Amino acid sequence: MKNQLSVTLRTIRNGIAAICLISAFAVITTATDRNAELARWERQAANVSIVRDDWGIAHVTGKTDADAVFGAIYAQAEDDFNRIEVNYLNSLGRLAEAEGEKAIWSDLRQKLFINPDILKRDLASSPAWLQKLTAAWADGLNFYLAKHPQTKPRVLTRFEPWMALSFTEGSIGGDIESVSLRDLAAFYGNTKLAAGSFAINDDVFKEPLGSNGIAIAPSNTRDKKALLLINPHTSFFFRSELQMTSGEGLNAYGASTWGQFFIYQGFNEHCGWMHTSSAADVIDEYLETVIKSGNHYDYKYGSEERPFATADITVPFKTEKGLAQRTFTTYYSQHGPVVREENGKWVTVSLMNKPVAALIQSYMRTKAKNYSEFKTVMEQQQANSSNATIYADRDGRIAYFHVNYMPRRNPKFDWTKPVDGSDPATDQKGLHTMAESPDLLDPKSGWLYNSNNWPWSAAGASSLKQSDYPAYVDSGVESARGLHAIKVLQGKRDFTLDSLRDAAYDSYLTWFDKALPSLIKAWDAAAASDPLKAKTADQIAALKAWDRRWAVDSVPTSLAIFWAEDLVRLIAPDAQKTKMSFEDYIAERAAPESMLKSLAAASDKLTADFGKWQTPWGDINRFQRITDDIVHPFSDAAPSIPVGFTSANYGSLASFGARRYMGSKKLYGSYGNSFVAVVEFGQKVRAKAVTAGGESGDPKSKHFNDQAENYAAGNLREVYFYPAQLKGHTESKYRPGN
Repeated sequence: MKNQLSVTLRTIRNGIAAICLISAFAVITTATDRNAELARWERQAANVSIVRDDWGIAHVTGKTDADAVFGAIYAQAEDDFNRIEVNYLNSLGRLAEAEGEKAIWSDLRQKLFINPDILKRDLASSPAWLQKLTAAWADGLNFYLAKHPQTKPRVLTRFEPWMALSFTEGSIGGDIESVSLRDLAAFYGNTKLAAGSFAINDDVFKEPLGSNGIAIAPSNTRDKKALLLINPHTSFFFRSELQMTSGEGLNAYGASTWGQFFIYQGFNEHCGWMHTSSAADVIDEYLETVIKSGNHYDYKYGSEERPFATADITVPFKTEKGLAQRTFTTYYSQHGPVVREENGKWVTVSLMNKPVAALIQSYMRTKAKNYSEFKTVMEQQQANSSNATIYADRDGRIAYFHVNYMPRRNPKFDWTKPVDGSDPATDQKGLHTMAESPDLLDPKSGWLYNSNNWPWSAAGASSLKQSDYPAYVDSGVESARGLHAIKVLQGKRDFTLDSLRDAAYDSYLTWFDKALPSLIKAWDAAAASDPLKAKTADQIAALKAWDRRWAVDSVPTSLAIFWAEDLVRLIAPDAQKTKMSFEDYIAERAAPESMLKSLAAASDKLTADFGKWQTPWGDINRFQRITDDIVHPFSDAAPSIPVGFTSANYGSLASFGARRYMGSKKLYGSYGNSFVAVVEFGQKVRAKAVTAGGESGDPKSKHFNDQAENYAAGNLREVYFYPAQLKGHTESKYRPGN
């Protein structure tokens, strides 16, 4: 027994020693690998220069495009790693790991379309140059984390190249977000969610999601050079401003969405591009006839019964005790994943899912040297599903590009509604070519614009005709902003960089052209004995004298907007049934008494909140940045500055989507003008720009809010595009990690 015990103990000791040796070897190997990796990153960093100008904007130069990507994403991480991580938590379907159970449904939605194994496979078969860029992207982020141990990621402690394929397009909201989380939760979780659980803004008068783009041909400019307005409307601080330059022909400047390695809206030495959210109908829903067969489900297709494909999707989520998880069995027909149920049928959705092509297109257009090259990139990839593009270049060409991912369908169906998935005639028939799309090049009018409206007024009298295209090509309407754009563009032949800026901030509010005369008419027609007439007499006098232009010192602007806000809430249910715009409904159908009651209510609200109804607009409409929280904690007690421009709903080209937060009386902007640039293309490119707040996400940085006053006033600063312009305007110069 003693000998046997000795053998046993010796065996255990030897086993422990072996385990310790293996563990030690693993530690040594890991440490060796980490040191080798760090050394590799250091070598790449030696090929990169980052120059910060006096606004804190990074001008990144690399020997190769991969070096520029490495440096650009490193600089972005320096400015706001938190926003980078949040974007990828969203795109990878991992937000619930940071936010908890409330984010399960957004993660599930994302995972219906984003599969890491497929993305890895797609990247492995992509062009070698793209693999180099994605590797440099991941290396730049990992190098930043290695050099900044004080930065504590919530979830993503290491980035891998394939992850870049999960977020390729740069928009504020991609196609996947068209899938209702409420309906998804009801189908897969048998869960009813509150009506406002996931809305950006539940008000009936929601801030329009989108942007403005304007291109002016040399024939309409004083100096005979093409001009471009770049004016994205997003949630504030959604993108960084930077420049990327390499020895391989890259030299692009503009707005880059946090975490992406391309300039999304911007320009190079030769041309510029501005993307505006489009109403093109590129997403199709199918009603699937479901047949339960034992323990599985089939769907009807023609005379066949086909089985739904299934996939088990696991969604981890944060709890007080650590990570928990839920697993969902999800269903797919040939049309796409099931996303909800409608009248006993399952609804599947078909949308663009071409991550490699989308990333190639997003990056390669930044290197285009002319219209032909820019168009070729779009034609080859056909991976832009959500944006129209306004283009201008040094050759004097201007263009409107419609989305280039446009499924070809049978026009006999109404594609604005779910179609019968069992009917083979509803199948998509490939994609339309760009020659079949409503693109427009060098119109006789000498100008082009888009403000998220339809393309049929993009060039005034030179616009394309809606009747020449299938109805599904675009589902948009004309808007108050569209009418305003036409007003400032048509007939003007002497545009300059500065006057294009003036047009972008033109203060006229076209929405009131229809609504306000109806109010005045209602007041004029009211009986002298009507108490509302006496109560609102001074207000009507002020509105009659108003030039319908916003200004920080304008009392009528405050009164008109508070009146519109109150009245729209009142008439919205009936107006939405008619599908009329709110201003049209007010002009044609709103009851006169309702209009006067809303004016009285607006006056009372102004008086209750600000002491008198004669309150200047700038005392109410404010810009505030006090923290870098993605959901900003606005407060009337904290410093803020006045802003003149209003919600885009009212036709203001300069957009400031403001509302009350947490019981505030003042309105605080959180959406709208986020980056504004005007660009002139000559032998040398010249540009002016401003970014909401500032470049840095660190409240302790002087660049956290140093552009706020310029932003609120619409004062654009000179862009330092060429190295010579940086002389005297350089704050620091360094290499990543240094």
